[in-house]
Amino acid sequence: MASNTLKFSGFSLSKRKELTGDDFYDVKTIGDLTVAIVCDGVGSAVEGAAAAKRTTQHLMNNFKIRPKSWSIEKSLRSFIESINSILYQESQINYEASELVTTLTIVVIQGNRLYGANVGDSRVYLYRDYKLNQLSFDHAMDEPGYENVLTQAIGISENVEPYYFENIVQKDDKILLCSDGLYNVLNDEDLAKNMQLGNAHTLVKKASKLENDNLPDDTTAVVVEILKADEYSTLRHQKLEIPQSLKKNQVIDGYQLIKPLIQNERTWLVHKKTKDYVLKFAPYEALDDESQLDLFVKEAWNAKRLKADFFPKAVIPKTRTMRYYVMQLFNGEDLDHYLTHKQLTIDDSVELVATLLKMSQFLLRYDLVHGDIKPSNIMIAKDDEENLEFKIIDYGSITEIFSTNTKAGTPSFLAPERFLGEAISETTELYAIGVTLYFSLTGKYPYGEIEPFQNPSFKEAKKPSTYNKNIPDWLDSVIMRSIAIDKEQRYSHYSEMHYELTHPEKVKPYFIKNAPLIEKSPLVFYKRAFMIMTFINFALIYLLLK
Repeated sequence: MASNTLKFSGFSLSKRKELTGDDFYDVKTIGDLTVAIVCDGVGSAVEGAAAAKRTTQHLMNNFKIRPKSWSIEKSLRSFIESINSILYQESQINYEASELVTTLTIVVIQGNRLYGANVGDSRVYLYRDYKLNQLSFDHAMDEPGYENVLTQAIGISENVEPYYFENIVQKDDKILLCSDGLYNVLNDEDLAKNMQLGNAHTLVKKASKLENDNLPDDTTAVVVEILKADEYSTLRHQKLEIPQSLKKNQVIDGYQLIKPLIQNERTWLVHKKTKDYVLKFAPYEALDDESQLDLFVKEAWNAKRLKADFFPKAVIPKTRTMRYYVMQLFNGEDLDHYLTHKQLTIDDSVELVATLLKMSQFLLRYDLVHGDIKPSNIMIAKDDEENLEFKIIDYGSITEIFSTNTKAGTPSFLAPERFLGEAISETTELYAIGVTLYFSLTGKYPYGEIEPFQNPSFKEAKKPSTYNKNIPDWLDSVIMRSIAIDKEQRYSHYSEMHYELTHPEKVKPYFIKNAPLIEKSPLVFYKRAFMIMTFINFALIYLLLK
Protein backbone atom coordinates (compact mmCIF):
# COMPACT_ATOMS: atom_id res chain seq x y z
CA MET A 1 0.00 0.00 0.00
CA ALA A 2 1.09 3.61 -0.48
CA SER A 3 0.22 7.20 0.31
CA ASN A 4 1.69 10.31 -1.24
CA THR A 5 4.61 10.25 1.22
CA LEU A 6 4.91 6.59 2.28
CA LYS A 7 4.87 3.15 0.72
CA PHE A 8 4.71 -0.01 2.79
CA SER A 9 4.76 -3.77 2.28
CA GLY A 10 4.62 -6.86 4.48
CA PHE A 11 5.25 -10.56 3.96
CA SER A 12 5.50 -13.66 6.13
CA LEU A 13 6.47 -17.31 5.57
CA SER A 14 6.06 -20.19 8.00
CA LYS A 15 9.01 -22.38 8.91
CA ARG A 16 9.76 -25.57 6.99
CA LYS A 17 6.63 -26.93 5.29
CA GLU A 18 4.11 -25.71 7.86
CA LEU A 19 1.03 -23.89 6.58
CA THR A 20 0.72 -21.43 9.43
CA GLY A 21 3.22 -19.90 11.80
CA ASP A 22 3.45 -17.99 15.06
CA ASP A 23 4.27 -14.58 13.51
CA PHE A 24 1.72 -11.84 12.91
CA TYR A 25 2.04 -8.37 11.37
CA ASP A 26 -0.06 -5.40 10.28
CA VAL A 27 0.49 -1.96 8.74
CA LYS A 28 -2.17 0.76 8.64
CA THR A 29 -2.55 4.48 8.12
CA ILE A 30 -4.72 5.94 10.89
CA GLY A 31 -5.39 9.64 10.39
CA ASP A 32 -1.97 11.31 10.21
CA LEU A 33 -0.22 8.25 11.66
CA THR A 34 1.25 5.20 9.94
CA VAL A 35 1.50 2.27 12.36
CA ALA A 36 3.55 -0.87 11.58
CA ILE A 37 3.71 -3.90 13.90
CA VAL A 38 5.51 -7.26 13.84
CA CYS A 39 4.94 -9.86 16.57
CA ASP A 40 6.68 -13.23 16.86
CA GLY A 41 4.71 -15.65 19.02
CA VAL A 42 7.09 -17.57 21.28
CA GLY A 43 7.13 -21.14 19.92
CA SER A 44 7.69 -22.77 23.31
CA ALA A 45 4.45 -21.20 24.60
CA VAL A 46 1.14 -23.00 24.05
CA GLU A 47 -0.60 -19.88 22.78
CA GLY A 48 2.29 -18.03 21.10
CA ALA A 49 0.51 -17.53 17.78
CA ALA A 50 -2.66 -16.27 19.51
CA ALA A 51 -0.58 -13.86 21.61
CA ALA A 52 1.09 -12.42 18.47
CA LYS A 53 -2.23 -11.86 16.72
CA ARG A 54 -3.98 -10.40 19.76
CA THR A 55 -1.09 -8.06 20.59
CA THR A 56 -1.03 -6.72 17.02
CA GLN A 57 -4.79 -6.20 16.93
CA HIS A 58 -4.90 -4.65 20.40
CA LEU A 59 -2.26 -2.06 19.56
CA MET A 60 -3.75 -1.21 16.17
CA ASN A 61 -7.28 -0.85 17.56
CA ASN A 62 -6.08 1.34 20.41
CA PHE A 63 -4.29 3.68 18.04
CA LYS A 64 -7.59 4.11 16.19
CA ILE A 65 -9.19 5.48 19.38
CA ARG A 66 -6.09 7.09 20.90
CA PRO A 67 -6.94 10.19 22.98
CA LYS A 68 -5.77 13.21 21.00
CA SER A 69 -4.15 14.68 24.12
CA TRP A 70 -1.82 11.66 24.51
CA SER A 71 1.68 11.82 23.09
CA ILE A 72 2.87 8.96 20.88
CA GLU A 73 5.28 7.84 23.61
CA LYS A 74 2.54 7.75 26.25
CA SER A 75 0.27 5.88 23.84
CA LEU A 76 2.92 3.25 23.05
CA ARG A 77 3.84 2.63 26.67
CA SER A 78 0.21 2.54 27.85
CA PHE A 79 -1.05 0.23 25.09
CA ILE A 80 1.91 -2.15 25.51
CA GLU A 81 1.43 -2.31 29.28
CA SER A 82 -2.28 -2.93 28.75
CA ILE A 83 -1.92 -5.94 26.41
CA ASN A 84 0.91 -7.35 28.52
CA SER A 85 -1.32 -7.29 31.60
CA ILE A 86 -4.26 -8.82 29.71
CA LEU A 87 -2.23 -11.72 28.32
CA TYR A 88 -0.35 -12.38 31.55
CA GLN A 89 -3.48 -12.45 33.71
CA GLU A 90 -5.35 -14.65 31.23
CA SER A 91 -2.44 -17.11 31.09
CA GLN A 92 -2.32 -17.41 34.86
CA ILE A 93 -6.06 -18.07 35.06
CA ASN A 94 -6.20 -20.59 32.20
CA TYR A 95 -2.81 -22.29 32.46
CA GLU A 96 -1.28 -21.18 35.76
CA ALA A 97 1.77 -20.36 33.64
CA SER A 98 2.80 -17.82 30.96
CA GLU A 99 1.53 -19.39 27.74
CA LEU A 100 0.28 -16.29 25.85
CA VAL A 101 3.75 -14.95 25.02
CA THR A 102 5.07 -12.98 22.04
CA THR A 103 7.80 -10.56 21.07
CA LEU A 104 6.74 -7.16 19.75
CA THR A 105 8.20 -4.43 17.60
CA ILE A 106 6.18 -1.37 16.58
CA VAL A 107 6.86 1.91 14.82
CA VAL A 108 4.61 4.95 14.43
CA ILE A 109 5.38 7.56 11.77
CA GLN A 110 3.85 11.01 12.11
CA GLY A 111 5.08 13.57 9.61
CA ASN A 112 8.85 13.24 9.53
CA ARG A 113 9.10 11.76 13.01
CA LEU A 114 9.57 8.06 13.76
CA TYR A 115 8.50 6.67 17.14
CA GLY A 116 9.19 3.06 18.06
CA ALA A 117 9.26 0.46 20.80
CA ASN A 118 10.13 -3.20 21.14
CA VAL A 119 9.86 -6.01 23.64
CA GLY A 120 11.89 -9.16 22.94
CA ASP A 121 14.20 -9.78 20.01
CA SER A 122 12.16 -8.75 16.98
CA ARG A 123 13.96 -5.81 15.43
CA VAL A 124 13.62 -2.39 13.78
CA TYR A 125 16.25 -1.19 11.31
CA LEU A 126 16.66 2.15 9.53
CA TYR A 127 18.25 1.93 6.06
CA ARG A 128 19.78 5.26 5.00
CA ASP A 129 22.58 6.16 2.59
CA TYR A 130 23.26 2.46 1.89
CA LYS A 131 23.81 1.75 5.60
CA LEU A 132 21.71 -0.37 7.91
CA ASN A 133 21.21 0.87 11.49
CA GLN A 134 19.47 -1.15 14.21
CA LEU A 135 17.13 1.11 16.21
CA SER A 136 15.63 -1.51 18.52
CA PHE A 137 17.24 -3.33 21.44
CA ASP A 138 17.30 -7.12 21.77
CA HIS A 139 15.89 -8.29 25.09
CA ALA A 140 17.97 -11.49 25.04
CA MET A 141 20.77 -13.01 27.13
CA ASP A 142 24.37 -12.13 26.23
CA GLU A 143 25.94 -15.38 27.38
CA PRO A 144 27.25 -17.70 24.64
CA GLY A 145 24.82 -20.51 23.93
CA TYR A 146 21.88 -18.55 25.47
CA GLU A 147 21.45 -15.88 22.78
CA ASN A 148 17.91 -17.01 21.97
CA VAL A 149 16.75 -16.88 25.60
CA LEU A 150 14.50 -13.83 26.01
CA THR A 151 14.82 -11.56 29.03
CA GLN A 152 11.53 -9.81 28.16
CA ALA A 153 8.43 -10.62 26.11
CA ILE A 154 4.79 -9.61 26.07
CA GLY A 155 2.80 -11.76 28.50
CA ILE A 156 5.77 -13.46 30.17
CA SER A 157 5.58 -11.52 33.43
CA GLU A 158 3.26 -9.12 35.24
CA ASN A 159 5.28 -6.03 34.28
CA VAL A 160 6.98 -5.05 31.04
CA GLU A 161 9.60 -2.40 30.21
CA PRO A 162 9.55 -1.71 26.45
CA TYR A 163 12.61 -0.20 24.79
CA TYR A 164 11.49 3.16 23.37
CA PHE A 165 13.19 5.27 20.67
CA GLU A 166 12.60 8.25 18.37
CA ASN A 167 14.22 9.45 15.13
CA ILE A 168 13.72 11.90 12.28
CA VAL A 169 13.08 10.24 8.92
CA GLN A 170 13.87 11.74 5.52
CA LYS A 171 13.30 11.11 1.83
CA ASP A 172 14.49 7.68 0.60
CA ASP A 173 14.75 6.20 4.12
CA LYS A 174 13.50 2.64 4.56
CA ILE A 175 12.34 1.22 7.89
CA LEU A 176 12.46 -2.57 8.34
CA LEU A 177 10.58 -4.44 11.05
CA CYS A 178 11.31 -8.15 11.22
CA SER A 179 11.19 -11.26 13.35
CA ASP A 180 14.42 -13.08 14.30
CA GLY A 181 13.67 -15.60 11.55
CA LEU A 182 14.87 -13.02 9.01
CA TYR A 183 18.03 -11.63 10.59
CA ASN A 184 19.19 -15.09 11.71
CA VAL A 185 19.35 -16.08 8.02
CA LEU A 186 20.34 -12.73 6.46
CA ASN A 187 23.18 -10.92 8.24
CA ASP A 188 23.41 -7.12 8.29
CA GLU A 189 25.36 -7.01 5.04
CA ASP A 190 22.79 -9.18 3.25
CA LEU A 191 19.92 -7.18 4.72
CA ALA A 192 21.47 -3.89 3.55
CA LYS A 193 22.11 -5.26 0.07
CA ASN A 194 18.56 -6.51 -0.32
CA MET A 195 17.03 -3.37 1.20
CA GLN A 196 18.34 -1.46 -1.84
CA LEU A 197 16.17 -3.59 -4.06
CA GLY A 198 12.96 -3.10 -2.31
CA ASN A 199 10.17 -4.63 -0.36
CA ALA A 200 9.32 -7.14 2.37
CA HIS A 201 8.50 -9.89 -0.12
CA THR A 202 12.00 -9.66 -1.64
CA LEU A 203 13.69 -9.95 1.76
CA VAL A 204 11.70 -12.95 3.00
CA LYS A 205 11.98 -14.77 -0.32
CA LYS A 206 15.75 -14.20 -0.33
CA ALA A 207 16.02 -15.73 3.14
CA SER A 208 13.86 -18.68 2.05
CA LYS A 209 16.00 -19.27 -1.03
CA LEU A 210 19.18 -19.37 1.06
CA GLU A 211 17.56 -22.12 3.15
CA ASN A 212 16.34 -24.05 0.07
CA ASP A 213 12.75 -23.02 0.86
CA ASN A 214 13.01 -24.79 4.21
CA LEU A 215 13.20 -21.90 6.69
CA PRO A 216 14.26 -22.94 10.21
CA ASP A 217 11.90 -20.40 11.80
CA ASP A 218 8.83 -18.36 10.94
CA THR A 219 10.08 -15.32 9.01
CA THR A 220 8.32 -11.96 8.73
CA ALA A 221 9.26 -8.54 7.37
CA VAL A 222 7.52 -5.18 7.04
CA VAL A 223 9.18 -2.39 5.03
CA VAL A 224 8.09 1.26 5.14
CA GLU A 225 9.64 3.49 2.46
CA ILE A 226 9.73 7.28 2.81
CA LEU A 227 8.91 8.53 -0.69
CA LYS A 228 9.25 12.22 0.07
CA ALA A 229 9.59 14.57 3.00
CA ASP A 230 6.35 15.38 4.77
CA GLU A 231 5.64 19.01 3.87
CA TYR A 232 3.84 19.86 7.09
CA SER A 233 6.71 18.57 9.22
CA THR A 234 9.26 20.36 7.03
CA LEU A 235 7.41 23.63 7.55
CA ARG A 236 7.06 22.91 11.26
CA HIS A 237 10.80 22.48 11.84
CA GLN A 238 12.03 25.45 9.82
CA LYS A 239 14.11 27.90 11.89
CA LEU A 240 12.28 31.18 11.27
CA GLU A 241 12.01 34.42 13.18
CA ILE A 242 8.65 35.44 14.69
CA PRO A 243 8.64 39.24 15.11
CA GLN A 244 7.24 40.61 18.36
CA SER A 245 5.97 43.78 16.68
CA LEU A 246 5.51 45.03 13.13
CA LYS A 247 5.58 48.61 11.87
CA LYS A 248 4.21 50.54 8.92
CA ASN A 249 6.70 50.82 6.01
CA GLN A 250 8.83 48.00 7.45
CA VAL A 251 10.22 45.83 4.62
CA ILE A 252 10.32 42.06 5.08
CA ASP A 253 11.70 39.89 2.28
CA GLY A 254 10.80 42.61 -0.22
CA TYR A 255 7.24 43.13 1.09
CA GLN A 256 6.55 46.66 2.35
CA LEU A 257 4.04 46.76 5.20
CA ILE A 258 1.28 49.29 4.39
CA LYS A 259 -1.30 48.87 7.16
CA PRO A 260 -2.64 46.21 9.55
CA LEU A 261 -5.94 44.66 8.48
CA ILE A 262 -7.08 43.32 11.84
CA GLN A 263 -6.76 44.59 15.38
CA ASN A 264 -4.00 42.26 16.58
CA GLU A 265 -1.69 43.63 13.85
CA ARG A 266 -0.55 40.20 12.67
CA THR A 267 -2.28 40.46 9.26
CA TRP A 268 -1.03 43.23 6.98
CA LEU A 269 -1.73 44.78 3.61
CA VAL A 270 1.67 44.79 1.87
CA HIS A 271 3.18 45.97 -1.40
CA LYS A 272 5.86 44.27 -3.49
CA LYS A 273 6.98 45.51 -6.89
CA THR A 274 3.71 46.47 -8.61
CA LYS A 275 1.20 44.42 -6.62
CA ASP A 276 -0.54 44.41 -3.25
CA TYR A 277 -0.86 41.26 -1.13
CA VAL A 278 -1.87 40.19 2.35
CA LEU A 279 0.75 38.83 4.77
CA LYS A 280 -0.30 36.86 7.82
CA PHE A 281 2.31 36.40 10.56
CA ALA A 282 2.42 33.76 13.28
CA PRO A 283 1.39 35.04 16.73
CA TYR A 284 4.39 36.01 18.84
CA GLU A 285 3.29 33.47 21.48
CA ALA A 286 4.15 30.71 18.98
CA LEU A 287 7.82 31.35 19.76
CA ASP A 288 7.46 29.49 23.08
CA ASP A 289 4.07 27.80 22.78
CA GLU A 290 4.24 24.58 20.74
CA SER A 291 0.46 24.37 20.36
CA GLN A 292 0.28 27.92 18.94
CA LEU A 293 3.08 27.11 16.51
CA ASP A 294 1.37 23.90 15.41
CA LEU A 295 -1.89 25.77 14.78
CA PHE A 296 -0.21 28.43 12.65
CA VAL A 297 1.87 25.93 10.62
CA LYS A 298 -1.29 23.93 10.00
CA GLU A 299 -3.10 27.10 8.91
CA ALA A 300 -0.31 28.11 6.50
CA TRP A 301 -0.07 24.56 5.14
CA ASN A 302 -3.83 24.42 4.52
CA ALA A 303 -3.77 27.87 2.89
CA LYS A 304 -1.08 26.68 0.48
CA ARG A 305 -2.51 23.26 -0.44
CA LEU A 306 -6.26 23.97 -0.54
CA LYS A 307 -6.55 25.51 -3.99
CA ALA A 308 -10.07 26.33 -5.21
CA ASP A 309 -11.97 29.30 -6.62
CA PHE A 310 -13.78 29.99 -3.35
CA PHE A 311 -10.49 30.50 -1.42
CA PRO A 312 -8.00 33.33 -1.91
CA LYS A 313 -4.76 32.09 -3.48
CA ALA A 314 -1.96 31.60 -0.95
CA VAL A 315 1.73 30.77 -1.08
CA ILE A 316 4.56 30.15 1.38
CA PRO A 317 7.73 31.76 -0.03
CA LYS A 318 10.69 29.38 -0.05
CA THR A 319 13.15 32.14 0.87
CA ARG A 320 11.21 33.76 3.71
CA THR A 321 13.12 34.82 6.81
CA MET A 322 10.11 35.08 9.11
CA ARG A 323 7.14 32.81 9.82
CA TYR A 324 4.33 34.13 7.62
CA TYR A 325 2.40 33.24 4.51
CA VAL A 326 1.17 35.36 1.60
CA MET A 327 -2.40 35.62 0.33
CA GLN A 328 -4.01 37.15 -2.73
CA LEU A 329 -5.62 40.52 -1.97
CA PHE A 330 -9.35 40.29 -2.61
CA ASN A 331 -10.76 43.76 -3.26
CA GLY A 332 -14.07 43.69 -1.48
CA GLU A 333 -15.60 43.76 1.98
CA ASP A 334 -16.67 41.06 4.37
CA LEU A 335 -20.32 40.04 4.28
CA ASP A 336 -20.87 41.18 7.87
CA HIS A 337 -19.95 44.76 6.94
CA TYR A 338 -21.78 44.55 3.61
CA LEU A 339 -25.04 43.71 5.41
CA THR A 340 -24.85 46.91 7.47
CA HIS A 341 -25.67 48.99 4.39
CA LYS A 342 -27.14 46.52 1.86
CA GLN A 343 -29.27 43.40 1.79
CA LEU A 344 -28.70 40.28 -0.25
CA THR A 345 -31.31 39.41 -2.85
CA ILE A 346 -32.83 35.94 -2.83
CA ASP A 347 -30.77 34.97 -5.89
CA ASP A 348 -27.55 36.25 -4.28
CA SER A 349 -28.36 34.36 -1.08
CA VAL A 350 -28.84 31.13 -3.01
CA GLU A 351 -25.50 31.72 -4.76
CA LEU A 352 -23.85 32.35 -1.37
CA VAL A 353 -25.13 29.06 0.05
CA ALA A 354 -24.15 27.20 -3.12
CA THR A 355 -20.60 28.56 -2.70
CA LEU A 356 -20.48 27.54 0.97
CA LEU A 357 -21.70 24.04 0.13
CA LYS A 358 -19.16 23.64 -2.69
CA MET A 359 -16.42 24.76 -0.31
CA SER A 360 -17.60 22.32 2.37
CA GLN A 361 -17.76 19.41 -0.07
CA PHE A 362 -14.26 20.27 -1.32
CA LEU A 363 -12.86 20.21 2.23
CA LEU A 364 -14.62 16.91 2.92
CA ARG A 365 -12.31 15.25 0.36
CA TYR A 366 -9.47 16.05 2.75
CA ASP A 367 -11.54 14.95 5.82
CA LEU A 368 -11.70 18.62 6.83
CA VAL A 369 -14.35 21.18 7.74
CA HIS A 370 -14.10 24.99 7.76
CA GLY A 371 -15.14 25.18 11.40
CA ASP A 372 -16.13 28.86 11.53
CA ILE A 373 -18.60 29.68 8.77
CA LYS A 374 -20.10 33.14 9.41
CA PRO A 375 -20.58 36.45 7.51
CA SER A 376 -17.31 38.00 8.74
CA ASN A 377 -15.37 35.08 7.19
CA ILE A 378 -16.97 35.62 3.77
CA MET A 379 -15.58 38.26 1.42
CA ILE A 380 -17.91 39.80 -1.13
CA ALA A 381 -17.24 41.82 -4.28
CA LYS A 382 -18.55 42.28 -7.82
CA ASP A 383 -17.02 40.51 -10.80
CA ASP A 384 -16.56 42.02 -14.27
CA GLU A 385 -20.23 41.46 -15.06
CA GLU A 386 -21.38 43.15 -11.85
CA ASN A 387 -22.42 39.84 -10.28
CA LEU A 388 -21.60 39.24 -6.63
CA GLU A 389 -18.60 36.98 -6.02
CA PHE A 390 -17.85 35.26 -2.71
CA LYS A 391 -14.55 34.11 -1.18
CA ILE A 392 -14.25 32.22 2.10
CA ILE A 393 -11.39 33.20 4.40
CA ASP A 394 -9.87 32.16 7.77
CA TYR A 395 -7.73 29.10 7.16
CA GLY A 396 -6.97 29.08 10.89
CA SER A 397 -10.33 27.55 11.76
CA ILE A 398 -10.08 24.61 9.32
CA THR A 399 -9.97 21.37 11.27
CA GLU A 400 -10.49 17.62 10.96
CA ILE A 401 -14.07 16.42 10.63
CA PHE A 402 -15.39 14.61 13.72
CA SER A 403 -12.89 16.42 15.94
CA THR A 404 -14.16 16.80 19.51
CA ASN A 405 -11.39 18.95 20.96
CA THR A 406 -11.49 21.80 18.44
CA LYS A 407 -12.19 25.35 19.60
CA ALA A 408 -13.22 26.38 16.08
CA GLY A 409 -16.48 28.25 15.73
CA THR A 410 -18.38 31.34 16.89
CA PRO A 411 -21.11 30.80 19.54
CA SER A 412 -24.04 32.27 17.56
CA PHE A 413 -23.25 29.87 14.68
CA LEU A 414 -22.59 26.73 16.74
CA ALA A 415 -25.13 23.91 16.57
CA PRO A 416 -26.74 23.09 19.94
CA GLU A 417 -24.90 19.75 20.21
CA ARG A 418 -21.53 21.52 19.92
CA PHE A 419 -22.22 23.16 23.30
CA LEU A 420 -22.55 19.63 24.73
CA GLY A 421 -19.11 18.58 23.46
CA GLU A 422 -20.25 16.61 20.42
CA ALA A 423 -17.95 16.32 17.40
CA ILE A 424 -17.89 18.81 14.56
CA SER A 425 -19.51 17.23 11.50
CA GLU A 426 -21.33 17.87 8.24
CA THR A 427 -24.56 18.53 10.08
CA THR A 428 -22.98 21.06 12.46
CA GLU A 429 -21.40 22.83 9.46
CA LEU A 430 -24.80 22.84 7.73
CA TYR A 431 -26.23 24.49 10.83
CA ALA A 432 -23.62 27.28 10.55
CA ILE A 433 -24.45 27.68 6.85
CA GLY A 434 -28.16 27.91 7.74
CA VAL A 435 -27.59 30.55 10.43
CA THR A 436 -25.41 32.54 8.00
CA LEU A 437 -28.20 32.45 5.40
CA TYR A 438 -30.86 33.35 8.00
CA PHE A 439 -28.79 36.32 9.20
CA SER A 440 -27.97 37.46 5.65
CA LEU A 441 -31.67 37.61 4.72
CA THR A 442 -33.11 38.97 7.98
CA GLY A 443 -30.32 40.71 9.89
CA LYS A 444 -31.25 38.58 12.90
CA TYR A 445 -29.91 35.45 14.57
CA PRO A 446 -32.51 32.64 14.64
CA TYR A 447 -31.86 31.92 18.33
CA GLY A 448 -30.55 35.32 19.37
CA GLU A 449 -26.93 36.39 19.62
CA ILE A 450 -24.95 34.03 21.85
CA GLU A 451 -22.01 35.42 23.81
CA PRO A 452 -18.79 33.49 24.49
CA PHE A 453 -18.97 31.28 27.61
CA GLN A 454 -22.76 31.58 27.60
CA ASN A 455 -24.76 28.40 28.22
CA PRO A 456 -27.58 29.00 25.72
CA SER A 457 -31.10 27.61 25.74
CA PHE A 458 -32.65 27.09 22.32
CA LYS A 459 -36.31 27.86 21.68
CA GLU A 460 -37.91 27.34 18.29
CA ALA A 461 -36.92 30.02 15.78
CA LYS A 462 -39.37 32.07 13.76
CA LYS A 463 -39.43 31.48 10.04
CA PRO A 464 -37.11 33.92 8.25
CA SER A 465 -40.04 35.03 6.08
CA THR A 466 -41.47 36.55 9.28
CA TYR A 467 -38.83 39.28 8.89
CA ASN A 468 -38.36 39.22 5.10
CA LYS A 469 -41.53 38.73 3.06
CA ASN A 470 -39.50 38.20 -0.12
CA ILE A 471 -38.36 34.76 1.05
CA PRO A 472 -40.31 32.04 -0.81
CA ASP A 473 -41.86 29.14 1.08
CA TRP A 474 -39.38 26.59 -0.29
CA LEU A 475 -36.37 28.63 0.90
CA ASP A 476 -38.08 29.11 4.26
CA SER A 477 -38.19 25.33 4.62
CA VAL A 478 -34.57 24.85 3.50
CA ILE A 479 -33.33 27.38 6.06
CA MET A 480 -35.47 26.03 8.90
CA ARG A 481 -34.38 22.45 8.20
CA SER A 482 -30.70 23.47 8.21
CA ILE A 483 -31.00 25.21 11.62
CA ALA A 484 -33.25 22.66 13.34
CA ILE A 485 -32.48 22.35 17.04
CA ASP A 486 -32.90 18.58 16.84
CA LYS A 487 -30.07 17.32 14.63
CA GLU A 488 -32.26 14.39 13.55
CA GLN A 489 -34.48 16.91 11.73
CA ARG A 490 -31.50 18.69 10.17
CA TYR A 491 -29.76 17.82 6.90
CA SER A 492 -27.15 15.12 7.48
CA HIS A 493 -25.04 15.76 4.38
CA TYR A 494 -24.07 18.72 2.22
CA SER A 495 -25.47 16.95 -0.84
CA GLU A 496 -28.97 16.88 0.69
CA MET A 497 -29.11 20.64 1.18
CA HIS A 498 -27.51 21.28 -2.21
CA TYR A 499 -30.13 19.11 -3.94
CA GLU A 500 -33.04 21.00 -2.37
CA LEU A 501 -31.35 24.35 -3.03
CA THR A 502 -31.15 23.50 -6.75
CA HIS A 503 -34.57 21.76 -6.93
CA PRO A 504 -37.03 24.13 -5.22
CA GLU A 505 -39.99 22.18 -6.60
CA LYS A 506 -38.83 19.10 -4.63
CA VAL A 507 -38.65 20.85 -1.26
CA LYS A 508 -41.19 19.57 1.23
CA PRO A 509 -42.63 21.99 3.79
CA TYR A 510 -40.69 21.94 7.07
CA PHE A 511 -42.47 21.70 10.39
CA ILE A 512 -40.97 21.56 13.85
CA LYS A 513 -41.59 18.48 15.94
CA ASN A 514 -45.03 18.41 17.59
CA ALA A 515 -46.27 21.28 15.44
CA PRO A 516 -50.10 21.55 15.55
CA LEU A 517 -52.03 19.90 12.74
CA ILE A 518 -53.45 23.23 11.56
CA GLU A 519 -49.88 24.32 10.79
CA LYS A 520 -48.74 21.03 9.24
CA SER A 521 -51.84 20.47 7.09
CA PRO A 522 -54.62 23.06 7.25
CA LEU A 523 -56.78 21.14 4.74
CA VAL A 524 -56.71 17.95 6.82
CA PHE A 525 -57.35 20.00 9.98
CA TYR A 526 -60.46 21.67 8.55
CA LYS A 527 -61.75 18.40 7.06
CA ARG A 528 -61.50 16.74 10.46
CA ALA A 529 -63.03 19.76 12.16
CA PHE A 530 -65.94 19.71 9.67
CA MET A 531 -66.52 16.00 10.28
CA ILE A 532 -66.47 16.48 14.03
CA MET A 533 -68.87 19.44 13.87
CA THR A 534 -71.20 17.49 11.55
CA PHE A 535 -71.22 14.56 14.00
CA ILE A 536 -71.95 16.91 16.93
CA ASN A 537 -74.80 18.59 15.03
CA PHE A 538 -76.39 15.23 14.16
CA ALA A 539 -76.03 14.17 17.80
CA LEU A 540 -77.74 17.37 19.01
CA ILE A 541 -80.59 16.96 16.49
CA TYR A 542 -81.04 13.35 17.58
CA LEU A 543 -81.24 14.37 21.24
CA LEU A 544 -83.74 17.16 20.50
CA LEU A 545 -86.00 14.85 18.53
CA LYS A 546 -85.85 12.01 21.04
